[in-house]
Amino acid sequence: MKYPSIREEELKNRVKTDYFHLYDCQPIIGNVDFCVQVRQTSPSLFEQESLLWAEAKQGKSDVYASLAQLVLTIGKARTFDRHLPPSFLGAFDGEKIAFVPYAEVSELFYINDFNWNVTPSNHATREFGLVLDRVKAILDSEALIYIFGKDDRELEQFIRQNFAVTKLGIQKTRIDKSNFMVIYNKWLAEVKPAIGVDWDKAKRVGIIDGDFYLADLLAEENETLREKLFVLLKRDHYELDRVTEDSGLFRSSRTDFKDKQIAHNQFWNRYHRPPREEYWEYIVERRDLLVPQDVRERKGSFFTPQQWVALSQQYLTKVLGLDWQDEYYVWDCAAGTGNLLAGLTNKYNIWASTLDKADVEVMRDRIQNGANLLESHVFQFDFLNDDFTKLPEGLQEIINNKEKRKKLVVYINPPYAEVASKAEKGKVGVNLTAVHTRFQSILGTAGRELFTQFLARIFVDLEGAIVAEFSKLKLLQGSAFLKLRNACEPSLVSMFLVPANTFDNVTGQFPIGFKIWDTKIQSAFRFIEADVYDDKGGPLMKKGISTYTKKQYINSWISLFKSNENEAIGFMDGINGNDFQHNNIVYVLNSKNQLPNPRGIWINRANLTPVSVYFAVRRCIEATWLNDRDQFLAPNDGWKTDLEFHADCLVYTLFHMQNRIEAAEGINHWIPFSETQVEARDKFGSDFMSRYLAGKASSITKLLGNTKPLFEGLDEAYGGQRPMVFSATAQAVYDAGLVLWCYYHAQEGVDVNASLYDIRAHFQGRNEGGKMNNKSADEVYNAHIAALRQALKLLAEKIAPKVYEHGFLIT
Repeated sequence: MKYPSIREEELKNRVKTDYFHLYDCQPIIGNVDFCVQVRQTSPSLFEQESLLWAEAKQGKSDVYASLAQLVLTIGKARTFDRHLPPSFLGAFDGEKIAFVPYAEVSELFYINDFNWNVTPSNHATREFGLVLDRVKAILDSEALIYIFGKDDRELEQFIRQNFAVTKLGIQKTRIDKSNFMVIYNKWLAEVKPAIGVDWDKAKRVGIIDGDFYLADLLAEENETLREKLFVLLKRDHYELDRVTEDSGLFRSSRTDFKDKQIAHNQFWNRYHRPPREEYWEYIVERRDLLVPQDVRERKGSFFTPQQWVALSQQYLTKVLGLDWQDEYYVWDCAAGTGNLLAGLTNKYNIWASTLDKADVEVMRDRIQNGANLLESHVFQFDFLNDDFTKLPEGLQEIINNKEKRKKLVVYINPPYAEVASKAEKGKVGVNLTAVHTRFQSILGTAGRELFTQFLARIFVDLEGAIVAEFSKLKLLQGSAFLKLRNACEPSLVSMFLVPANTFDNVTGQFPIGFKIWDTKIQSAFRFIEADVYDDKGGPLMKKGISTYTKKQYINSWISLFKSNENEAIGFMDGINGNDFQHNNIVYVLNSKNQLPNPRGIWINRANLTPVSVYFAVRRCIEATWLNDRDQFLAPNDGWKTDLEFHADCLVYTLFHMQNRIEAAEGINHWIPFSETQVEARDKFGSDFMSRYLAGKASSITKLLGNTKPLFEGLDEAYGGQRPMVFSATAQAVYDAGLVLWCYYHAQEGVDVNASLYDIRAHFQGRNEGGKMNNKSADEVYNAHIAALRQALKLLAEKIAPKVYEHGFLIT
């Protein structure tokens, strides 16, 4: 290691001196550790561009984590709103330095529904994990990593080639696909207030400031160069809403500057415009990034990545034949800027409609610049509210003719917005449409989501058509979608699955499916084998997707064991939702009274085993993007007699970190050891659990007052009448737990009735917000809890195959 055991500030000085001495490393950019800029010989009138923003760590570090932390640091402070971005982001420590092009990570900063307020250095947060997953994929293909000392020649060559030093400062900033959004944010503060528009009223009718920015950006000498944009800059004013009336007269609206264009001219004197022509199509196509956040969230629009566009068209070819584009008509009724239609060849058979007039103008502008569409086939239409009589005559003719309608492909990536209850999310009332009112009886709660409304109208009003759509798997598997599945039963012909976070503004780890339906054939969906692709488009595997009735779900099964509060030893919350995405709300605590909205089951001797089985089944398999929507089911009868499985699940539940029993909240019935085993200083308040494990608890029939057990002949199996026999893997967890309990009871002033949760809180402490810290200053404890976690992980791996064997999940 070239720089061992030196402090971070000294490390930054050494790296600056050894590798970046030709550059200016003095500027302080927000909370960024290290900045490299071109050295200027005289003060510049314009903002100086950065070459590198980097995270510095002393010693030896994980560059993936460092770069993720840097992204969170920039995103939290929104540094890109105030400073022009660098050419590269980087991370370095005493051993190495890594670079990644800023353009490869810039779109992370415009993700919707993401909490940027987390502490960037806290690697345990959900947000850090999401960013780390996203940047890892980028870094593995784009990162350049150099070892200090060993790779100095290559590193110096990289710096010479990529960090230009020949110019004396930056006179005008060039605009490209990486920085046009940063410059837009500056434009919002400096130019927008000087334009004569009431922006609140304009937004309500679909006019956004981003269209004025596009008019400015794609201009030369204050004249917009692309005539088909919704807003045009005409030297000293803007022109918009241009129409040709029935009389043949041309009409448009105009707005002027409120300050004689002073702010506008001063702003654009700092930037070289237009950008290079090779960036125009990308910038226009990505108009969605300029749509205000509240509007984007309300509409639920998600730009379809080009790799999935191309793949979906391959699947259409497989299903419909090589000549399908000549034999079928295509209508994208949620077209946005039309990127889903890229790659289609027969423009005479393609129709595109969208809610926003400005998006129509963008598509027409793209037509003028090579997009393979007809202007007369591109139109404004509100699919969830407008009547089909408003459609162009040619498309009406196809829809109204039953035979032609059989040759219609409705090809869409519909909006994914879901109604919200909080006004600040911008989605209140988003589901209140004419389609929602009309189909409410078959939509039910599924009508909260716009994509479901699109599909309901298509399946009913366009019966006979082919439907090719990107959407979540809820329609196939969700219990709330049962009414719609029963009312509309088109045949699902083909399907592939991809990670949702490859779509713009999606951070969730779940699958999005491209599904091809044939509405001519009525066939209730039961099962399909879908192809699965990774985020790069590489084939992974095949995955079976099934649908089920409400009675088949795991929550219906566990409800058979519900009891009242009498003789309760705890409460399991999380009996809400049957899929992996709801697993994180499944945990054990003392009482339902600790929760504002409990959705769970009281735990007592009668149901401890099935509750433990439920808990372990839900928690033992890690959620991934692919299984996130898989449904947990009621098991087959095999689980009833699998005593080793019972014991494994109970031990897993006892020692899991989401067992949140606390002595302060009531009697702790969950201590799995005797006082003698842990050398306790006093008698426990309850010895229930150690007696249960030893087979000394009351019978299930006596406890419930039943005349027979719930399952004939199985009373002793899970009623506490038979000693638990541990597998070697479960015994390892029990033994690791015993070591931890003994270490705790050896401390001074401890609570004799402490639970696992209490023990963790004792050693780990809590932060100012009351949240338990991730680690303890006590290294002996850290070793003990790590050993318990590792043993628990191995037990989870042992339980997992039984989850499938007993039918809780289906592969």
